[in-house]
Amino acid sequence: MKAILMTARGSADEVLAQSDVPEPRLAHGHEILVRIQAAGVNPVDAKQRVRGPYKSGEMPVILGCDAAGVVEEAGTDCERFAPGDAVYFCSGGIGDAPGTYAEYTVVDERYCARKPDSLSFVEAAAAPLVLLTAWESLFERARTASGHRVLIHAGAGGVGHVAIQLAREGGARVATTVGSPEKAALATELGAEAPILYKTTDFAAAARDWTGGTGVDVALDVLGGETFTRTFAAMRPYGELITVLQPPPDTDWAEARLRNLRIGLELMLSPMYYGMHGERMRQAAILERCGALFDAGRLRVVVSDTFPLAEAARAHRAIETGSTTGKLVLVFND
Repeated sequence: MKAILMTARGSADEVLAQSDVPEPRLAHGHEILVRIQAAGVNPVDAKQRVRGPYKSGEMPVILGCDAAGVVEEAGTDCERFAPGDAVYFCSGGIGDAPGTYAEYTVVDERYCARKPDSLSFVEAAAAPLVLLTAWESLFERARTASGHRVLIHAGAGGVGHVAIQLAREGGARVATTVGSPEKAALATELGAEAPILYKTTDFAAAARDWTGGTGVDVALDVLGGETFTRTFAAMRPYGELITVLQPPPDTDWAEARLRNLRIGLELMLSPMYYGMHGERMRQAAILERCGALFDAGRLRVVVSDTFPLAEAARAHRAIETGSTTGKLVLVFND
């Protein structure tokens, strides 16, 4: 089968190459062999390409965490899926199990969800990692509830654009930072009532104004660095700030402490990294719940561009600009 191999750490053009590799085989009864139709491209893929996989080992490795495809073969203990079923999932790609930049992969069926009928394979492949990140951040880390005022950074980006919709689904009101009027229009279409053009506006002051001076109940940071620390001033005392990135080592925590903020860290890859079977099943259940929202027309995923599998390096270059709208997806097996 064809796969994109990461041969070393480095730039996309230097270390990502399409190769022919053996097709994977089932190793236990709960596994399914999936013929991948499309695979999501995420910032974590590019970061691992530069820094090395989370679980470092011998090169080459196959990157890519989420995908959608069709079951080709099911193990003897499989009860949920059979050959011909369409699934979407987040599995592999952090340096242990092979990732999704490949024509086939083997995954435990209990970590998969049925592909929503309303989504194409491209749309479904774009969804799992960002859905899980947004869901866990909003509802498991921050305990977002109906009536909360929520600030979501990068509301037109991969995590941000689904976080807006999930927060609204939970009854919250949403403000979001965006980089252009076009992105503001998309965020508004998705349910944000207060898009903030961060390049020309002090987003913390704008968030306080939006809340009548109180500050937001919840904030989701997907940018890190200075944005993380500046968000302290956007929040009400005893608010909850979730970040998907590691706080800078020189963070000045004075404002956060003064406001008694609750700081949460989110990495949806942790269950995969630690081999937490129950937690991975929980994540599959989240994907099933989101699948119902897709099919009910209450949730959508935005794909801004697609690339053939062989052009994975070009997709990495695009995502490293940090300014993409929605998701990027690799498409193959036409």
